[in-house]
Amino acid sequence: MQDRIPAWVKGDLVPVDKLAVHRQGLRHKAVSVFVMDGPRVLIQRRAAGKYHTPGLWANTCCTHPLWGEADADCAIRRLRQELGITGLVPVHRGEVQYRADVGGGLIEDEVVQVFTCTADADLPIAPDPDEVAETRWIDRAALLAEIAADPARFTPWMRIYMADHAARIFGADPG
Repeated sequence: MQDRIPAWVKGDLVPVDKLAVHRQGLRHKAVSVFVMDGPRVLIQRRAAGKYHTPGLWANTCCTHPLWGEADADCAIRRLRQELGITGLVPVHRGEVQYRADVGGGLIEDEVVQVFTCTADADLPIAPDPDEVAETRWIDRAALLAEIAADPARFTPWMRIYMADHAARIFGADPG
């Protein structure tokens, strides 16, 4: 069931192929992680080979939990798989829901468990090139300014998180 994710079909949560979920625009479970160093957040630019939103900037990592996988375990797994990051403790910041066209006839309709992790800027990072083109640390206020200046460089969910859910995710004013 590696490519099957928890999605709601006729009101029931069932495993559905990941691509089918996005083609049909089915509501499904997701996890997003923001690694923080004070007011700075680690963001990633998605690899060119990603099946949607390639080359766009996003939060530290995001994914769909495996069938039966706990959300915090999913966050830890994806930090390791996408970025080679280990040893961080995810803190649950709440649930966010959004629906967005991600191009190529694909729709994200996600119920997202959002986590933050605290780290230092010297955190060892070893991105998987199939997942991540590059990473960088950015101050949240500068991130908001970049999104406002050129929103097309960012994934739809990153724009939504920063515009509508920053207080829930980060807790304090971005600066």
